[in-house]
Amino acid sequence: MRKFLIDTDTASDDAVAMCMALQHPDIDVVGFTVVAGNVPLDQAVQNALYTVELCGANTPVIAGAGAPLVRDLETAENVHGQDGLGDIGLDLQGRTPTPGWAPQFIVDTIRENPGEITLVAIGPLTNLAIALLWAPDIADKVERVVIMGGTGEHGPGNISPTAEFNFWVDPEAVRVVLRSGMPIELVGWDISIASAVVTETRRAEMRALGSELADFSIDIQATLQAFAFEETRLEGPDFPDPIALAHAIDPAPATTEFLGVDIAIGPDPMRGTLIVDHYGFAQMKPNVTIVTHYPEDHFFAMLYELLS
Repeated sequence: MRKFLIDTDTASDDAVAMCMALQHPDIDVVGFTVVAGNVPLDQAVQNALYTVELCGANTPVIAGAGAPLVRDLETAENVHGQDGLGDIGLDLQGRTPTPGWAPQFIVDTIRENPGEITLVAIGPLTNLAIALLWAPDIADKVERVVIMGGTGEHGPGNISPTAEFNFWVDPEAVRVVLRSGMPIELVGWDISIASAVVTETRRAEMRALGSELADFSIDIQATLQAFAFEETRLEGPDFPDPIALAHAIDPAPATTEFLGVDIAIGPDPMRGTLIVDHYGFAQMKPNVTIVTHYPEDHFFAMLYELLS
């Protein structure tokens, strides 16, 4: 079985990605490390614990950074709900995470399993950046690093005209990670809005699966769906973290480019904007594999199979 370590700021789309990973027969999720982002850290931890429990798993959930490296935390309850899971009345309190600290867990897990860990980062990159600053040797010991963040090919942003939320929250952490030498595969928000929008037809197909996890995956999108209709003008909530997880599971259908990539630190409006040297004008050394397309039908077929 392939070993996945998933770093999450658990909100509505993160939880779906977690369910996918936990339900996959060939994936061993060795742990979920949690970072503040969509919601404050304590709420993100409770959401992760609830999701693991719902899936009938006992995967460790370890709390990590409660704020970005050098900035105040800015969250996204307006997108995901005050509890991060759609404000639908779930019991999201009182569970106890695994003792430890997420950056330490990341370092220890990679060092103890050299060349075996696929690290999937679906929140701000603060935990991973702290781990790299403390133990830069892990960059050469991880098998793959799949990151949901930025807008690598097509744009636009979902928090500013050009920036995606995860990268905007902690751009300094993104810079540490991008410059670390890790084997990074980037699945941006542009891939989600192109191939992972849960339209009315898709929602009906998910309901028709008749499973608790499928219903959960739709129900917790209540706030995000309203945001999609009113703000991003999509036909429904989109699933950036699940499609990044799908690529981590099966990269074969993806179209990719290996390019030089960096991040704009700020100030606004450029804060968190991914800089991609598509044409080589900046002569940036290629350092990131950018997913430029992931087939919609393949993604939803995988999603339905795992949630059913």
